[in-house]
Amino acid sequence: MRLIQILVSDEKRDAVTAALESENVDYVISRNESDAGGWIVEFPLPTDAVGTIRDTLEQAGFPEDGYTVLGNAETATTPHSEELQDRFASDFDPLTRPELKSKAQDMSRDPTSFVAMIFFSAIIATAGLLVGSPAVVVGSMVIAPIVGPVLTTGVGGVTGDEKMFRESIWLQGLGVVVAVGGAFLFAWLLRAGGFVPAELDIASIQPIALRISPSVFSVVVGLASGAAAAFGLTTKGPTSLIGVMIAAALIPTAATTGIALVWEYNVIAFGTLFLLVATLIAINVAVFVTLWALGYQRVQWRAFLSGDTRRKTVALGLTAVLLIAVIGVTAVGTGQQITFQRSVNQAAHDVVDSDQYDRASIVSVGVEYIGVKPFSAPENVTVSISHPQGTEYPELANDLKAAIAEETGENVTVHVQFQTYQTSSTGNVTNGTDDDQPSSVAARPTASTTQGSWLKLPFHPP
Repeated sequence: MRLIQILVSDEKRDAVTAALESENVDYVISRNESDAGGWIVEFPLPTDAVGTIRDTLEQAGFPEDGYTVLGNAETATTPHSEELQDRFASDFDPLTRPELKSKAQDMSRDPTSFVAMIFFSAIIATAGLLVGSPAVVVGSMVIAPIVGPVLTTGVGGVTGDEKMFRESIWLQGLGVVVAVGGAFLFAWLLRAGGFVPAELDIASIQPIALRISPSVFSVVVGLASGAAAAFGLTTKGPTSLIGVMIAAALIPTAATTGIALVWEYNVIAFGTLFLLVATLIAINVAVFVTLWALGYQRVQWRAFLSGDTRRKTVALGLTAVLLIAVIGVTAVGTGQQITFQRSVNQAAHDVVDSDQYDRASIVSVGVEYIGVKPFSAPENVTVSISHPQGTEYPELANDLKAAIAEETGENVTVHVQFQTYQTSSTGNVTNGTDDDQPSSVAARPTASTTQGSWLKLPFHPP
């Protein structure tokens, strides 16, 4: 239950009370003895009825930004309380616009604590990535507050609160810089102190290898995470962002960028940074669209993009230009990366599915970040192949390279990593001999080699 108090002027009193009576809402009214004058109208409501009654009051002339206090009530007994509870029991009634802004602001942090939490979570993520510990990496995501400014950005944009929108955008940018910088500093100290080998092949660490470039999956996860966060924010209960933080995996991606810069894996650094920005943009877009679809839009774009003062106008203009530039470059780069990955996958499967390689199967296809054309081009594609022991495919790398070039028009270097396995003989084994009858087949990996567009053992990404 909610207990609501509103301050109504003398001229609006009759219209407001008539509106409440039309909805069978029981209220009490008393004279406001302060200098503001008017009348204090107090009434209890079921939680899911708040939005409907607020709309009714607005139609009666009570402004949305009028004096309103919403509090929680354990229970309320009035002549029509049970009727109202039955009426709104099964209704989905999201938070009102003022409640939404208040809830979003409650979830935000002051800049000092925000930066501190981002920094510490980046340290934890860096340690988890370098030791290959998924549990530690997940722990870094749980404590990171980066999703908070994402929600306040969406709320500020949809409701027309330009101050909330502008400050949240810059706070997101600050969080990215602090996360990457903190990871870089910690990784550099570990390498300089000899705690981690200077020649470490970071591309071989599985949690890092998973984050080398944006993909269609990262975009979908970002969109779904943002929509879930926005929808959860509009509900009456508490909102937990832990699941969103884990799903989006923003801090580990930022930490991977810092680690790659320390070990001078520039391709991985740019790829993970683009993955980070692309995911962040996807979450922001999903939050904004979800809140807009739920009916929270109240944006007067001309007023939103023009400030009251010269300084505010400049700040809004710089924010808008920066957003357009970042979103544009990231969208183009991510689209090109996804298209290239899809084409490479198709070409690789066409080759391996042919009769020449009928006993081989693709385990995975890895594509390094290709950058934004025409300023860069793809360089390396790594294909992991599983095949029975005793089979050899000396020309597979060259065949894959030719197929990828035909499919994409790009001349890439192809590295093939072979994973061999043994298959048990058919028939039942008795005293060390095999029967002629077929039996079950089992397979297990026995060795792994790497073949480039020429034979190359072992493989170390540039």
